[in-house]
Amino acid sequence: MDELAFTPSAPLSLGVEIELQLVRPHDMDLSRDAADLLARLSKRKLPGAVKPEITESMIELNSSVHANSAALLEELEVMRQAMVREAAVLNVRVCGGGSHPFHDWADRRIFPNERFRYVVERYGYLAKQFTVFGQHIHVGSPGGDEAIYLIHMLTRYVPHFIALSAASPFYQGEDTSFESSRLTAVSAFPLAGHMPFVSGWAEFLEYFSTMKRFGIVASMKDFYWDIRPKPEYGTVEIRVCDTPLTTRRAALLAAYAQALAAHHLTERRRQPSRTVYLVNSYNRFEACRFGVRGDIVEPYAGAKKKIGDDILETIALVAPHASRLGTSELLEELAAGVRVGESDAGWLRRRQAARGSLAHVVRDACARWEQGS
Repeated sequence: MDELAFTPSAPLSLGVEIELQLVRPHDMDLSRDAADLLARLSKRKLPGAVKPEITESMIELNSSVHANSAALLEELEVMRQAMVREAAVLNVRVCGGGSHPFHDWADRRIFPNERFRYVVERYGYLAKQFTVFGQHIHVGSPGGDEAIYLIHMLTRYVPHFIALSAASPFYQGEDTSFESSRLTAVSAFPLAGHMPFVSGWAEFLEYFSTMKRFGIVASMKDFYWDIRPKPEYGTVEIRVCDTPLTTRRAALLAAYAQALAAHHLTERRRQPSRTVYLVNSYNRFEACRFGVRGDIVEPYAGAKKKIGDDILETIALVAPHASRLGTSELLEELAAGVRVGESDAGWLRRRQAARGSLAHVVRDACARWEQGS
């Protein structure tokens, strides 16, 4: 089980992965230029890393490790600027958002590497339909037991992250009526959902060993859970966020994740509860469908409330930790958006109403990413 030896990391350290869309300027459909863009970016000295994703229409931006999201934002801006400049040389545009509004999944081509070929062989057409775009947030953990505890506690906030990041209202040329349609593609995989209710790292290793012995999984990458441990990094990885339309929004989401982790790791007021998982599917759907206007069943009190109200109460709860981390301003900005019902999904719908064309929506989203935070 050496592959799952948990490598401790600095508690509450922070990093992100951001999947981005590569777009053809003439018609604003997805392009197939990932390899060429990666080749150009490989010649630049970047503070983080840029990697391929499952299709040739995607590219993944990976940050380095940071103490807080203010420093993270500075780095993301450097990487964004480099990516936009190199893409322009190739006559390619880049944008955020959790889904491309009108591409045809059958037109996608798988990026040629071993891992992605395995996914195609295993999951067939689902691999191409997985051309959706997310932000993953990594929070450092001092050990495996702490990571398992943190996953159990953060699962209660999965609908928060879905609602706060929602940026995929359009799919295959249609308004889905969802704030976030992206997770529908993720949910199609048999190992999606949530981690089992294990008591600690030893029990998790036993679970993984059993799944591997059955031939169900080969590695941790085969789990498409909403939140999963990343033992080689020593982190907990939150995977439910749509890719935001700006780097600043990405930093706000990371700041919220870090403050939540700080609250639970340092105060430990609650023990994990199975009830969190009983209501998770309902809460998750409400967040995907309605965003901050959706309902959430608070698993500890058993009461139903609006997701937006629950987010605001939680931001107030973790405010002392945000202050110590130097991110109070970012969390207050996040809260201000919740109060007025602001979301990237709403912005995309307003652009469609104003412009009358999904191609124009993509063009405006590209301009917003290219202009920076």
